[in-house]
Amino acid sequence: MLTGDLVRLRPLEPEDADAFYRWYNDEDVMRWLASYYPASLEFVRKQLADRQENSYERITLCIETLAERKLIGLVRLRDADPINARAEVDIYIGEQEYWNSGYGTDALRRMCRYGFDTLRLHSIELGVVEANPRAIRSYEKVGFQVDGRLRQSFFRDGQWHDSLLMCVLADELT
Repeated sequence: MLTGDLVRLRPLEPEDADAFYRWYNDEDVMRWLASYYPASLEFVRKQLADRQENSYERITLCIETLAERKLIGLVRLRDADPINARAEVDIYIGEQEYWNSGYGTDALRRMCRYGFDTLRLHSIELGVVEANPRAIRSYEKVGFQVDGRLRQSFFRDGQWHDSLLMCVLADELT
């Protein structure tokens, strides 16, 4: 278990399927995620059962509130490259009542600290849609900086949006 100030990060369990099913079918939660497809509960259960075990290359953890131990989201380090000491991170908070309360920022900071201190990464990257300022603010609080832009790379609600490539180096994590 990885513990932050507000959250605890833990491995996924089969009983987490109901929460993921709810989130996968919530338009607001999935709005800025690249793969948004409604999913059946059976599909979600199978996806959790068949998932890759955590390893250096890919670590997926649930985000729980520290006080209540309530499952509220997911964070994943993926595509870790030991030669170049870099990885990518994905994160979302599925329980909307925990948005804008620091839980995502705390979870991201804790996962990045794990990546830098334990996995000996040098950089962690992420992609974010520019039209998602709430996420960008959270990433900046952790130390992420914009390194690049993909013009009109994300289509949602009948519009094309730019995506930003953001990165934090080990000595920039706040």
